[in-house]
Amino acid sequence: MQEFLMSFQQLMDPEYLLSHGGFYIVCLIVFAETGLFFGFFLPGDYLLFLAGLFCALGKIDVNITTMYFGILIAGILGNFIGYWFGYRTGPMLFKRQDSFLFKRKYVIMAEEFYQKYGGTALIIGRFVPIIRTFAPIFAGVVKLNFRKFVLFNIIGAFLWVSLLTLSGYFLGIQFPWIIEYVEYIIVGLIVIAFLPIAIALLKRWLKNRK
Repeated sequence: MQEFLMSFQQLMDPEYLLSHGGFYIVCLIVFAETGLFFGFFLPGDYLLFLAGLFCALGKIDVNITTMYFGILIAGILGNFIGYWFGYRTGPMLFKRQDSFLFKRKYVIMAEEFYQKYGGTALIIGRFVPIIRTFAPIFAGVVKLNFRKFVLFNIIGAFLWVSLLTLSGYFLGIQFPWIIEYVEYIIVGLIVIAFLPIAIALLKRWLKNRK
């Protein structure tokens, strides 16, 4: 049990992942988090930021161009898999029982988010944990026009990867000492990423209370 907890902790530690898994593990995690329903707990935003930062500081044996396009392709392909999964399973997702790797409330949260923003939820949702995983799946459930899906998918992936990965890279180039404060950066990115979800849950709680 202790070994399992250690392995899970390492899976959630972006510094460990980048140092030991490098380029391929980053792409695999991005692929899983953006398309596989059990990938909602994986570290997305700050992993992308640190990937760019590590490239700038030479802490990973890959250049920023390879890292950038690798993550971009993984993010796009992940959403395609999510769309296909939602298209094939449809309403069965809402009947599926909760398990360690699946939470029905997250599908409902993605449904509400999608109903509010429409197809652009695929772009906005890239920057919101959990929504990032389930938005493409729900797009498949409602059978969003595939051409529109492709467009939103590519735009969302481009903005998400460019903003986070390149921000980490250029900050690392300009301010190499920033690596000393990486723990604070991660905490800040987590707070910013989960803030929309916290606000949405608070609004729902207030609405139910009324």
